[in-house]
Parts: sequence; C-alpha cells; structure tokens
Amino acid sequence: MKTPLVLREVVEVLEGFYPPATAQSWDRVGLTTGDLDQPVRLVHYAVDPTLAVVEEARDAGADLLITHHPLLLRGVNSVATTTAKGATVTALVVADIALYTAHTNADVAWPGVCDELGRACGLTDLETLTVSEGADLGRLGDLPESISLGDLARRLSSRLPATAGGIRVSGPADAPVRRIAVLGGAGDSLFEEVRRCEADVYVTSDLRHHPALEAREEGRGGPPYLIDAGHYATEFLWLENVRSRLEKALGEIGPAGASVGHHVSTLVTDPWTFTVGAVDIDDIDHTDDSA
Repeated sequence: MKTPLVLREVVEVLEGFYPPATAQSWDRVGLTTGDLDQPVRLVHYAVDPTLAVVEEARDAGADLLITHHPLLLRGVNSVATTTAKGATVTALVVADIALYTAHTNADVAWPGVCDELGRACGLTDLETLTVSEGADLGRLGDLPESISLGDLARRLSSRLPATAGGIRVSGPADAPVRRIAVLGGAGDSLFEEVRRCEADVYVTSDLRHHPALEAREEGRGGPPYLIDAGHYATEFLWLENVRSRLEKALGEIGPAGASVGHHVSTLVTDPWTFTVGAVDIDDIDHTDDSA
C-alpha cells in the first residue's frame, strides 16, 4: 500500500508559493486547523471558509481546504457551535479537514490574485502598482490597444463569476482605456497610487461612496475611471491558478503527490443575493458620466 502524502509536505509547497512573512502585518494566514502528519488525498479550494463550503468539502471527502480569506482574522473567545465561526471550526475538526489560508501573501505573490485579475482584463505584461510593507501590492499594465470602458466591463463580466451585485462602473461607457491598474479585493486605499501611475481605469472592489466620489472628483470627470467588480469575483480566478500550481508541484514530489485529487468550489460566497432597480449599461446615455 502506497504511503499517502501528508499535510506537512503540502504546507511546505504552499509556503514556498506564498511565504507567510509577505502577508500584511494585520493578516492571519497559514494553517488554522489540521495535523501536519495527517494524510492528504483530496484538496478543496474556495474563496471563503463558510459553513456551506466546509459542508461541500466534507461531502467530497476532502482532507484539506485551501481558502483565500481567513476564518479567524479577528480574535475569538470561544469556538462553541453557538457562533458561526465556532460551528465552522467544529465542523472542520470533526470531519478531520485541515484549513489553510493564503490571503494577502497570495495578493502580493508573483503569480497571485492580482495577476489573475490583470489577465482577466486582457493584460499580459504586468508590473507592480505599489509596495506595501515591503511587498508588491496591485498590478499595472497596458492593453495591446485601447478599448472602451464599457467593453472592458463587458469583458470582465464574461470572465468573472456572476454575482448579484454585478459590475459597477464610474465613467462614460465609450471612454477609451488602455492603461489599467488592478487590485483584487478591497482597493479604495490606493487611489493616490493609481493616479500617480496615470492609469485610465482602476479595477478593484468594495469601493465606498466617499472615497470613490472623491477619486472621481479629483479626475474632474476624466480618468482614472473606476470598475468595482465585487470582492468575491475579483479573487475567485486565483483558485484555479493555485490549484494548477499545487497539482503540478505535488506531482513532482512523486507517486503520492500525483495521486492527490483537486477540486475548485463553484459555490458563490458573495454575501449579496439579489439587486432591485440597478441601472444597466444599455439603459444609459454613453456620454453620461453618472454611471
């Protein structure tokens, strides 16, 4: 009988891809549950470690759940099942599923979350948008040729998972764009850096009213335009990237690594369910800058 791969070997590969030291100081990454000596025969991948995702991983027979977002980002005093986090930890432990998180260390990695978002935009040659705590944060690149802001939004809509919130855009639909800055996840802290690099459009998510409005005011109606593509959606594409890389790396370890199965969850963990009364691109005057 072949000796299975153990969690310790998988974690070693993951930490080579996404060194924990490169995570932002406020972040909590790495192994949350699991025994480093437990066998790993099936790896499950998801953006969020929700109860539904854990149930899916359990039903699939997964030994390891890799997520982008941490389960225990903020401290807790109890893991009793009276809270959702406690119920999640208990479900993981009872099912003998290890949970490993690569969050901001996956955002800054080459390749990482931001590279996948850049590729979804159509960018190929990417550079660093800015440096935060010594790590490369965000990406910047130029399309082969200019396209309209509306067409860029449509391109992203066709390549990112559909969510209730869809894609929000600020700027004229027919405005030409070529130089694009991207940051997966929440990005309204980098407006100054986006302006400095003279990007035509900034693709990110979780843009709040006041920072976004002030950023557009600074642009006086011109660039940088804004695309808020949703937190979950802008980070989802990374899952296939890490799956592919980990599958290849484990296969190089030997027969035990090659026998490990891999599955990317398609459960949408975006918290919003539906919208009412949203304005669509086809419903506006393309010269209107109020979208």
